[in-house]
Amino acid sequence: MNTAPLITQDTIVFGLLMIALGFIFYTSSIQKGFWKKFYSIVPALFMAYMVPALFTTIGLIAPDWETVNEAGEVTKHSTNLYYMASRYLLPAALVLMTLSIDLKAVFNLGWRALAMFFTGTIGIVIGGPIAIVIVSIFSPETVGGAGPDAVWRGLSTLAGSWIGGGANQTAMLEIYGYNPKLYGGMVFVDIVVANIWMAIILIGIGKSNRINKWLKADSSAIEELKEKVTTFAKKVQRNPTLSDLMILSAIAFGSVSIAHFGANFLSEYFETIVQGIASETTRNIFTFLGSQFFWMISIATIIAILLSFTKMRTYEGAGASKIGSVFIYILVATIGMKMDLTLIFENIGLVAVGAIWMTIHAVLLILVAKLIKAPYFFFAVGSQANVGGAASAPVVASAFHPSLATVGVLLAVFGYAVGTVAAIGCTILMQIASGG
Repeated sequence: MNTAPLITQDTIVFGLLMIALGFIFYTSSIQKGFWKKFYSIVPALFMAYMVPALFTTIGLIAPDWETVNEAGEVTKHSTNLYYMASRYLLPAALVLMTLSIDLKAVFNLGWRALAMFFTGTIGIVIGGPIAIVIVSIFSPETVGGAGPDAVWRGLSTLAGSWIGGGANQTAMLEIYGYNPKLYGGMVFVDIVVANIWMAIILIGIGKSNRINKWLKADSSAIEELKEKVTTFAKKVQRNPTLSDLMILSAIAFGSVSIAHFGANFLSEYFETIVQGIASETTRNIFTFLGSQFFWMISIATIIAILLSFTKMRTYEGAGASKIGSVFIYILVATIGMKMDLTLIFENIGLVAVGAIWMTIHAVLLILVAKLIKAPYFFFAVGSQANVGGAASAPVVASAFHPSLATVGVLLAVFGYAVGTVAAIGCTILMQIASGG
């Protein structure tokens, strides 16, 4: 049972996270001494993720917890900060960071972006069954079980999450009927392994030039896109007035409003259609169409791309992408607070399965990146578009440059589309590997 943290009120927790972010940015701006050396090794974005995780680990804050009253009744509590950041600030950030995008230049990034994304998908598909085989040699009971308790059924939900997202994960739970009482253990493995992997990717961003040199990567298309956006930003740069900031707020949150309105309508409409499909397999493949989050992200991105063809794109000069970056860092902090580092040791067997699985995913990405000379940007975003989905792929992409956030979103949408189909293939292989 999760005990209540020291601070439970969202308003106070939010202030604590903002103080942490302010401290990180202040120290990272110091150009001498210890802090300069520290941030030359550890990226500020990683610290924005890890400091809240440490707060959760020591019991200062928590993403969720339980309390018991005198009558023995258990009440579950949770913070709304991640929901706020992912549903309000993330789409707003995507709009602001995409305002000045050069869509033609995005498509000029070429086939390597898609190649790395699908490599990441294949890595998840084959990684699951290989992890089961490896762990079964040392601890067969960890990957055993029968009927609804069979571990391979539970791992199918990880496959859905790591290729697509939450909607795909739920679809896999329904398809393979894993014991709901044991499902929490799989969610736990998902959180631990996926968050550790994201932390590793964030550390790599600080060493991307060295990694690209080792990969012999051609990052000219990425640099060209960054240069175009930077040149445009300098051309239209101005000291933002209150009017500019209010108009940017209207653009951002007006778009969020439209995105949520459209998502509510479209998710209900398509959920009705999907539920009417006779074949259960086909029905579950298209479950993501009933996801409000999928439609919200998609609509916000479409609005932003459309606005990039209008005069609204000149508001990049008033700091659109900078405000978007503030929202992204707040999102990263709320993602970080979901991670309790002590959980790694609570179910070490399943965590080991997840770690081996993710290692295979990473190794395959490294091999293909080396083979096709893909830059670390494609490695990082291709992986997160699978494992992290639309919530973290743009975070990782924007860490390279705000103008690249759209690339993360577009690839994550691919993940939603292929998530359930690929996860079913992965689960079939895991069932065979476990002898189920």
